[in-house]
Amino acid sequence: MTGFAVDPAFAAGSVFAVDWPLCHVRLQDDARFPWLILIPRVVGASELEDLSPDRRLALMEETVRAGDRVRALGTASGRPVDKLNVAALGNVTAQLHIHVVGRRRDDPLWPDPVWGRPGMVRYQPDAMAQALAGIGDSRA
Repeated sequence: MTGFAVDPAFAAGSVFAVDWPLCHVRLQDDARFPWLILIPRVVGASELEDLSPDRRLALMEETVRAGDRVRALGTASGRPVDKLNVAALGNVTAQLHIHVVGRRRDDPLWPDPVWGRPGMVRYQPDAMAQALAGIGDSRA
C-alpha cells in the first residue's frame, strides 16, 4: 500500500485512531455521535469497484468491526446506539471512505442525516483519549 495518503480534508473533522489490515481508521471529532471513518489504504480508490474482490470483502469485515466499536463507544458514553448508519458518500472527498455512525432516537439530529449539519461538539481531551483507546484495542 505504498504511496497511500489520506486526503487532507479528513484532518479538519477527524483524528487518526488506528490502522487495521486494510483501512486507516479515524474518529470523527463530534462527541454527539460515536462515528468512525474507514479509509482503505489503496492508492487512487474512489469507488468500491476500485477494490479487488478480496479487498471488498476485507472492507465489509472491517465495517462490521467498526460497527462493533461504534456500539461500544456509545455504551461507554452512557448513550447506547439504537441504529448504525453506514455510508460511502464521497461527494465532498472523493477518496473512498466509509462512515459508520451510531445513532440514537434521542440524538439532536434524529432521524435526519448527520452529514454537513451544524452543531459539531468536539471531544474533550479525556473523552477523546478514552474513545481512541477503545477503538485501537487489539481485538481482531
